[in-house]
Amino acid sequence: MKATVIKPGKISSEYFKDLFRYRELFYFLSWRDILVRYKQTVIGVAWSVIRPVLTMVVFTIVFGKLAKLPSDNIPYPILVFTALLPWQFFANAISLSGTSLVTNANLVSKVYFPRIIIPSVSIVVSFVDFIIAVVILVILMVWYKYVPTANIMFIPLFTLMAAMFALGIGLWVSALNVKYRDFQHIIPFIAQFGLYISPVGFSSSIVPLKWKFLYSLNPMVGVIDGFRWAVLGNTKLYTEGLVLSGIIILLIFFSGLSFFRKTENTFADII
Repeated sequence: MKATVIKPGKISSEYFKDLFRYRELFYFLSWRDILVRYKQTVIGVAWSVIRPVLTMVVFTIVFGKLAKLPSDNIPYPILVFTALLPWQFFANAISLSGTSLVTNANLVSKVYFPRIIIPSVSIVVSFVDFIIAVVILVILMVWYKYVPTANIMFIPLFTLMAAMFALGIGLWVSALNVKYRDFQHIIPFIAQFGLYISPVGFSSSIVPLKWKFLYSLNPMVGVIDGFRWAVLGNTKLYTEGLVLSGIIILLIFFSGLSFFRKTENTFADII
């Protein structure tokens, strides 16, 4: 009997056909990682709530009560938590996707499938945490009697921007981490440093207008400001910065995808 040898698609159309063929593997790995994430934990999925809530409390005390930064007439806990939603989604996603290939080394080295499935699964797992945390935002808005406007329909757009940015970085770091394990140490630094240079604990309104465009070189500025504009309604959206953030996100995503595609055939040999 002649054996059937499955090889990766050489051109983009074949590669995306492979992605469709292996869609069940994507579903399986997503479900597996969601279950494993909170397996044998005392409080389970509550961790998805506790982390952003504690961060919100700390930021509200430090920036709202002690530093007395302006909140644009928005209750400070809502101002902070609205920013924490996309930020935690992004930070969790790059943390999981950046080390995903090494974590799944046995799977990568044994069988062929489009390797991009593995870091993409991390985005799904982080999105589940994001959805759980949204419930807390709803509770906060009810507590403070804050009614969202029609802008809320744009939330999927800014969620997609955060996902593309996270996956773009995840593709770069996961591919590099296969050969250079030092890159796994870069991810916590990005998450920690990015938290304080992004407008999570404060409003972007405190940034002088002459610096706003430069500040928007951090793509999460556009994403976070977009979230606040979509959820809170009365915050002003800096359109030029949002466009700049969107362009940078697209560049990082497509460059990460290109680099990942060029290097993925070597993963099984190196890992």
